[in-house]
Amino acid sequence: MVDSFFKYLQYEKRYSPKTILSYQTDLHQYSKFLEQTYEEKKPELATYGAIRSWIVSLVEIKLDPRSINRKIACLRSFYKFCLKQEVITKNPMQKIKVLKTAKKLPHFVHEEDMTKLLDHVQFENDLEGCRNRLIIELFYGTGIRLSELIGLKESNINLHERTIKVLGKRNKERVIPFSKSIVSIIEAYLLVRNKEVKKQDHGFLFVNDSGVPIYPMMVYRLVRKYLDQFTAVEKRSPHVLRHSFATHLLNKGAEINAVKDLLGHTSLAATQVYTHNSMEKLKKVFDQAHPKA
Repeated sequence: MVDSFFKYLQYEKRYSPKTILSYQTDLHQYSKFLEQTYEEKKPELATYGAIRSWIVSLVEIKLDPRSINRKIACLRSFYKFCLKQEVITKNPMQKIKVLKTAKKLPHFVHEEDMTKLLDHVQFENDLEGCRNRLIIELFYGTGIRLSELIGLKESNINLHERTIKVLGKRNKERVIPFSKSIVSIIEAYLLVRNKEVKKQDHGFLFVNDSGVPIYPMMVYRLVRKYLDQFTAVEKRSPHVLRHSFATHLLNKGAEINAVKDLLGHTSLAATQVYTHNSMEKLKKVFDQAHPKA
């Protein structure tokens, strides 16, 4: 049943490989707990009491509530699937509630720090320099995710229309515009890449010196390398540049539904987290300017 569940997530629900891997880890831990504590080898047959006991054990070891809630989400999907397959007649997750979590505001780089980074870093004119500059510019200029950037094909770039087509979560495509300044940066990168790297037929935009597509840790390292020079923000990752993109757009008065579409969010609630940062800026302006503040 567990194997069928993951095939269902992959081929029907089209969950991302990262989510599926997380769910596999969660179900493995859960199954191990059931077998050791209740001698139950089939997780689909577990009771409400057994599930609650596992969640309590996670709380007792002080696992982060967000991680526990992800495990709860995994079990909800699993037992919903079991119901659909008529393996069970009653959902044991019905009375299980998620844990309360503290609201975490997204980390972002201040506008002046991003301006310094983009205007003052001396990127070399070789493959590495041109590639690194384009990666930073695309993260901040389009708000794309790390997986979307790595998966970009050269055919996804339309220089004339100034758009990129990305494949987001659950294989949803979206088209994102980019600024005129990025056109010349893309052209410079392609010129150097085509000159210095032996062409391969995989079609990916970003490659290393051998023509092999870049990988996540490589991008993490280069983003951190540049952010370390210009910001003291606690987290310095590709996703922070995505957060910065959204926050700065809203700070400049962008309509929230437009930002939602640019980010590829399915729910407006996911985008609204960025409005808190914008509200803090508005409060600051109010306090400085209003005579009754």
